Amino acid sequence: MIDNLYQVPRAENEPVYSYAPGTRERELLQQAIKEARSQELEIPMYINGKEVRSGNLVDIHPPHELKHSLGRYHKGDASHVKMAIEAALNAKAAWAKMPWKARAAIFQKAASLLAGPYRYKMNAATMLAQSKNPFQAEIDSACETIDFWRYNVQFMSEIYAQQPRSSEHTWNRLEQRPLEGFVFALTPFNFTSIAANLPTAPAMMGNTVVWKPSNTQVYSARLLMEIFMEAGLPDGVINLVYVSGPVIGREVFSHPDFAGIHYTGSTEVFQTIWKEIGNNISKYKSYPRIVGETGGKDFIMVHKSADPAQVATACTRGAFEYQGQKCSAASRAYIPASLWTDVKRIMAEQLADMKMGGVEDFSNFVNAVIDEVSFDKLAAYIDNAGKDKEAEIIFGGNYDKSKGYFIEPTVILAKDPGYVTMAEELFGPVLTIYVYDDDKFEETLDLLDNTSPYALTGAIFAKDRTVIEMASEKLTNAAGNFYINDKPTGAVVGHQPFGGSRASGTNDKAGSALNLYRWVSPRTIKETFLPAADYRYPFMEE
Repeated sequence: MIDNLYQVPRAENEPVYSYAPGTRERELLQQAIKEARSQELEIPMYINGKEVRSGNLVDIHPPHELKHSLGRYHKGDASHVKMAIEAALNAKAAWAKMPWKARAAIFQKAASLLAGPYRYKMNAATMLAQSKNPFQAEIDSACETIDFWRYNVQFMSEIYAQQPRSSEHTWNRLEQRPLEGFVFALTPFNFTSIAANLPTAPAMMGNTVVWKPSNTQVYSARLLMEIFMEAGLPDGVINLVYVSGPVIGREVFSHPDFAGIHYTGSTEVFQTIWKEIGNNISKYKSYPRIVGETGGKDFIMVHKSADPAQVATACTRGAFEYQGQKCSAASRAYIPASLWTDVKRIMAEQLADMKMGGVEDFSNFVNAVIDEVSFDKLAAYIDNAGKDKEAEIIFGGNYDKSKGYFIEPTVILAKDPGYVTMAEELFGPVLTIYVYDDDKFEETLDLLDNTSPYALTGAIFAKDRTVIEMASEKLTNAAGNFYINDKPTGAVVGHQPFGGSRASGTNDKAGSALNLYRWVSPRTIKETFLPAADYRYPFMEE
């Protein structure tokens, strides 16, 4: 086999389409939505490259239009998990031996397929089943997914190119081996791009994967699988199953060949997984890699030198884009008293202009939350805030699930900086604001740092550079992604690697080479050209 050195195409971020009236992309997306709505799909699992049906069908409805059916998926059980693990292990040897350039080509092709013929299908699927507006779907299910695949190919080539020094009569080499066993990818509903990245990042580095998506993301997950197969991914490399968390956990975490988990979801579930892995640690052939991103209580910290319009916009965009269902969504804000009147007025104007409804109407900024469990949880928080003396609902506060799971963008003014909605992750369109005395800025920074166990994203708004530097230093550990004069959302692959620490996860930075390093196990090789032929060293001579 010819084993030349190759350079992969340089990664560039996928352009974001505007979907403005009169554009070709708007017309094509509307056609894709219409076509998707006209069909009721029966979605199988994909194990060893084959469609697998259990006969246990679960309905799929748009969160914003519960009476409409998008189809059904086949829910699996423990037997399907066992099949998926077996398929991953059987495919491993051939996949690990495949030249890296071939693996790179598969995911480059997947990116091109999504940028071309699958773009509108994928955006339509994400819009309908996950209730995203066109822009939120475009930046997620199209652009960020493409960026993950293209940049990860580039990062992979850079990792393989890194080699140790050698001396005159030795040649030192470094091999980046895939992990010994299979990787488990457990993916969330809120970003199709995360669902695409979590199984493919380990696979790209030569691992085989068992993938369980969120039940509310199955509709677009099956389309990702279709892209993988069309791109030439060999059977068994990624195996897609739809089973309950406890069922798949029992099978995966008790298996001796379990090699790692790539996870995005709740902190509670991740901590349970970590404990389970710890309890089973003696069963495994190697210590599993545990990589997880688990949410946040993301902040906007405002200094009196900030611009009120910029602050208000960061709050409304940061808190209410995609109904606040982003790990990075602004959930708490600290605003100085001198700016509060202006910030409140501008927010009122923006919220009054903000429309809520189904995704098919492109004028809607806000759509539905993902399911009834989320709706009921958020409604309870809002009800409690409405009755609590320590809080006041100043905007929104209404909700309705008669047609879909709609929660109005809600702003709570907290009298107590430790109030429950200032500290707990809500994962919905609810922003809590605490107004502080201007002369207590540094004290409020300390308060912010100690209020929540999370440390994912956060923002500082100020014009005074001294203040920016001081706040950046004080909040060093408060956010893994820190924004200066910008909302705390919208990390771009290759520009702002994403991840946080504390209760927000292992901070392995998706969208960078740091994440890919977690899916390899290096082997150092030293080859000596003139081996020693005598055991004695010069110091032993008379």
